[in-house]
Amino acid sequence: MSDLLVISFPTEAQADEVRQKLLAMQNEYLIELGDAVVVTKTPEGHVRLNQLFQPVKAGAVSGMFWGTLVGLLFMMPLAGAAIGAASGALGGKLTDVGINDEFMKNVGSTLQSGNAALFLLIRKMTTDNVAAALHGTGGTVLRSSFDETKEAVLQAALAEAQATTGSGPAPAAA
Repeated sequence: MSDLLVISFPTEAQADEVRQKLLAMQNEYLIELGDAVVVTKTPEGHVRLNQLFQPVKAGAVSGMFWGTLVGLLFMMPLAGAAIGAASGALGGKLTDVGINDEFMKNVGSTLQSGNAALFLLIRKMTTDNVAAALHGTGGTVLRSSFDETKEAVLQAALAEAQATTGSGPAPAAA
């Protein structure tokens, strides 16, 4: 079973930076992600999804390849490629992998203009290591399907980051 974690950030760059950190941690087997999407709300109020896997594009490329092969059989490779790309793109449009796009758009509409949210579908995670990676990022947990202990650890790491970024270095004791 996967868990959902939604963290809001003041900028899209911060959300994307955290996503890149978590993807690097995935290569070290500290976290296993099913999906990682950065959602931004533009100043005009539009919600934009920045997904890692884009099924429409992948479907169009795959359909074009197979359409060309089938078109070669009937001596019409260009027509086969066009029909294959169109049908592949349509198939990709109807396929929703990972987190539901409509859900992300609804949550994204609640963001302040210019802010971003990182949606994570987490299959497995080493909580302490992920919390350490999130320390200093300045995000806020918006939604979570974790149990209370994991959510508290993550929220505490994010809260410590906000407290330390708001003040300068602590004076040294004499």
